[in-house]
Amino acid sequence: MRLVTRGVRFLILAAFAVFFVVPVIWLILAPTKSDQDLVARGPFAFGAFHNLALAWQHLDSFSDHLYRMWIGNSLGYALGATAIVLVTAIPAGYGLALFRFPGRNLVLTLTLVVMIMPAATLVLPIFLELNVLHLIGNALSVILPFAFFPFGVYLAYIYYATALPGDLLDAARIDGCGEWATFRRIALPLARPVIALVFFFSFVADWNNFFLPYAVLADSTQYPIQVGLSNLLSSTPSFNPAVGGGGQQVNIFRPELALATLLAVIPVAIVFLVSQRALVRGLVAGATKG
Repeated sequence: MRLVTRGVRFLILAAFAVFFVVPVIWLILAPTKSDQDLVARGPFAFGAFHNLALAWQHLDSFSDHLYRMWIGNSLGYALGATAIVLVTAIPAGYGLALFRFPGRNLVLTLTLVVMIMPAATLVLPIFLELNVLHLIGNALSVILPFAFFPFGVYLAYIYYATALPGDLLDAARIDGCGEWATFRRIALPLARPVIALVFFFSFVADWNNFFLPYAVLADSTQYPIQVGLSNLLSSTPSFNPAVGGGGQQVNIFRPELALATLLAVIPVAIVFLVSQRALVRGLVAGATKG
């Protein structure tokens, strides 16, 4: 019976591995092949590093290094918005968790409601608001809405309401610390785990956001990578046969598109590793101090 249970578990894990890992392996190997080999050869056959270099050359030369601009734009938008989120969400969660004031329950309720709403439902009102402020087409039209991150506020609220020792804060106040000094010297250093979580979730949400930048940005040089990949997809003859007609030379094919997608994942993977390490360090430090 135990062998049967282990066999069933192994089959389930193998099925999940095939479903999730196989597409990643294909994506990694695709840029090493030519466009014809990508169709004719086996899906997991390795091509050549020459094809990889050629794919990068074509991708980098697309519209005068436009891909680099997209990556730089995404980094600027995501890091700028995430910085604002950290400055606002952590103190907001702290205040909601430890202080009682009129309207507190309403703020918590609105935070939950907005948090569970699909992001696409807010694009139209945000667009109208930005239009009134004459920010359409400006980098702030992306950064400011991205900086509105109620999930980060709620994460900080849950952490401070459940994990922060109240006696520690009372001791700081008795020693003469004001509320700001208590937060800055006691509550903030102990919140490194939740800061890492908020940073990660905010950065990933901003990096992967497509609809809002697509709606508020008209210049392709301002696009983030997600909107840029859509533009790149429309420039790939395999997906848009009209591209390349009339003698126009277009060097974007499926290997270049796979390479562009693969490179777009790398910053998120790096942020995940950095946030994971910061989270572990924060948990260990908190346990040591406790």
